[in-house]
Amino acid sequence: MARNIQSLERAAAMLRLLAGGERRLGLSDIASSLGLAKGTAHGILRTLQQEGFVEQDAASGRYQLGAELLRLGTTYLDVHELRARALVWTDDLARSSGESVYLGVLHQHGVLIVHHVFRPDDSRQVLEVGAMQPLHSTALGKVLTAYDPVAHSEVVEGERKAFTARTTTELDAFEGVLDITRARGYGADVEETWEGVASVAAPIHDRRRMPVGAVGVTGAVERICANGELRPELIAAVRDCARAVSRDLGAARF
Repeated sequence: MARNIQSLERAAAMLRLLAGGERRLGLSDIASSLGLAKGTAHGILRTLQQEGFVEQDAASGRYQLGAELLRLGTTYLDVHELRARALVWTDDLARSSGESVYLGVLHQHGVLIVHHVFRPDDSRQVLEVGAMQPLHSTALGKVLTAYDPVAHSEVVEGERKAFTARTTTELDAFEGVLDITRARGYGADVEETWEGVASVAAPIHDRRRMPVGAVGVTGAVERICANGELRPELIAAVRDCARAVSRDLGAARF
C-alpha cells in the first residue's frame, strides 16, 4: 500500500486550519494546533506562501489563505456551473444534430473536455470527459483562442503541430483563421486534427461577457459537411446551444 507524503498531509492540515475559525493565525497558534515544531510549521508556511496559497499580514505576522486558493476554487466552481447549465442544452443538441457533442474549457495548453454527450445511435462510443484537445486545430480550440487572450497567448507562444495536411500552423495564417472565427461567431475543423472527422463549435460567455468555454458537435465529414461546406443547420444549432448556455450563465444579449 502506498504511503502518504507527510509534508503534503501537514500542508493540507494547515490550509484546513486557516480555512476555519479565526481569519488569521500566528505561527505559534498553527504549530500548537497541529502538534508541530515551530521550525517545521514555518518551513511549510513559507512554501505555501511562495506558491500563493497562504499570505502573511505584514503588520501582525499572522497567516491567512492566499489568493491562489481562491482562484483555484473559483475555477472549480465555474467549470461545474458551466457543465450543470449546459446539460439540458447539450442533450438537445445531440438529439437534433444526431452527432456527438463536446463541452470544452481552456486548461493549461489545450482544451479540456468537461462534458461529452454520445451520438444518439447504437454505435460503440468511448466517453472522452477528461481528454485534452489541441487549441490550434480543433473547432473548440479555435473558438477559445479567438475569444480568450490567455488561450491566444498559449497558441502564439507554443508549438502548432501539423496533425494532417490541412492543419494551419503558420502564425499569420492562423491569425486570419481567428479573424474569420470571430466574424462568423463559430469555429470549424474539417480534417485538420483527424482525417475523416469534422466539427463546428461556438463560444459560451458568462455574465461578465468573458469566454468560459465552447460547445461543439463532431462527426464524420460526410455527415457534418455537404458539398464541401459545413451544414448550415448544424452551425445554427451549435450557435443556438451556445447562446442558450450563455443566457443561463447570466450573459446579456444572447
